[in-house]
Amino acid sequence: MSSSSALSGNLILQILSRLPLKSVARFRCLSKHWASILGSPYFKELFLTNSLSKPRLLFAIAENGNEHEEMGINVWRFFSLPQFQNSYEKSSSATVEAAEYHVKFSLDNLTINHHTNLKYFSCGCASGLIYFHGNRYEGRPVICNPNTGRYAILPKRYSYRKAYSFFGFDPIGKQYKALFMAYPSGPGHHRILTFRAGGLRWRKIKCPLRHDIKSDGVCINGVLYYLGGDRNLSGWSQNKSQNVKSDYVIVCFDVRSERFTFIYVERICRLINYKGKLAVIYWEDDVDIYELLHLDNDVYTYWEKKRNIGVINELRLWVLEDVEKQEWSKHAYTWTDDKFFRHQVSIVGSTYSGEIVFSMRKYTCGQPFYVFYFSPERNTLRRVEIQGFGEGFKKPCSVRTFVNHVEYPNINGLELLKSFPAPFGDTDSSGTDSEDSDREGITG
Repeated sequence: MSSSSALSGNLILQILSRLPLKSVARFRCLSKHWASILGSPYFKELFLTNSLSKPRLLFAIAENGNEHEEMGINVWRFFSLPQFQNSYEKSSSATVEAAEYHVKFSLDNLTINHHTNLKYFSCGCASGLIYFHGNRYEGRPVICNPNTGRYAILPKRYSYRKAYSFFGFDPIGKQYKALFMAYPSGPGHHRILTFRAGGLRWRKIKCPLRHDIKSDGVCINGVLYYLGGDRNLSGWSQNKSQNVKSDYVIVCFDVRSERFTFIYVERICRLINYKGKLAVIYWEDDVDIYELLHLDNDVYTYWEKKRNIGVINELRLWVLEDVEKQEWSKHAYTWTDDKFFRHQVSIVGSTYSGEIVFSMRKYTCGQPFYVFYFSPERNTLRRVEIQGFGEGFKKPCSVRTFVNHVEYPNINGLELLKSFPAPFGDTDSSGTDSEDSDREGITG
């Protein structure tokens, strides 16, 4: 091949690598030659590099419901828009942005139920894919590409009392895994599932520490983190190395080796990825709503009662600087803003440049929906009104917001995602790994 032809080919690949993944997929269908080129490791790396330079905020929207409702709770809509990387560079403290609509996702014979009750629903995001686990007793976890609607239905996973499971990605082995944690005082086993060709199967896995779940998960560089704890589990949280007791522990699960380690923390908090490091973040007067709402976990009703309480925001951020020594850098921020009501927003995470993102928990037609960017370096807050969600929602909707969302190329496992819509199938031929043994004698 001549140098001019090679230069022309590289230029074409550079252009294609900047297109949306859906457009690239169309080019792959042109011929085997194009499929080979666009499926090459070189193009995948090029596409991913360009995607990482253009991270987006991803919004997953569902109408609120409960387990007795049949309509309006099994439909998810996905939107996204470019996120600010250095919002303090903008001249105005308030802007308006339009969200791009991606897909409406719903499977007729499968419940992807979103509950206001904390124990009935788990949701996670890792390396471009969304993971849902709802409908507590007979949950069928689902992995979905929010940009295209392509999906995979995982084998059924019975959950006793609480439906907690997590989603992680191993960047070395290029594998996605789902981690299911059984209720600590109930029957059943912890399970792990690797998303790959050759059959999807839940495998038993052991965790050396008995604990309850206190947060969603966050995956950073191949390690899945979530907050655990229960002060009623006979003082299990004795940190022998430091001879202190704590009601809370950060559970660290290495996605590749499938091993657990633990970091003890003093209080309830949320875990985020802060510039590639694990960080805990919390408001000074935060309470453990998992404990507070143990019997009635309607978290939205709880926050609604507090929506107009207080405008002084005291935020704490601890960044784990040394994993082996468990050394933290600790930061405190206080600000006031008459448009920011923290009981109406959730802490979403932080951008690659270190801005902390807050998003409203609910969207109501005809009312503004806000996202806030807080810059710790400048101690400044920017408010962004998000438009474009549409008027098709009949009642207030729950919104899950994710930072740093990018489209990933078709790496190992993504080819298992089915086109949407498609007929609903039963469990795959590999079975469910002695599922019935976990359910024997269980009535809920």
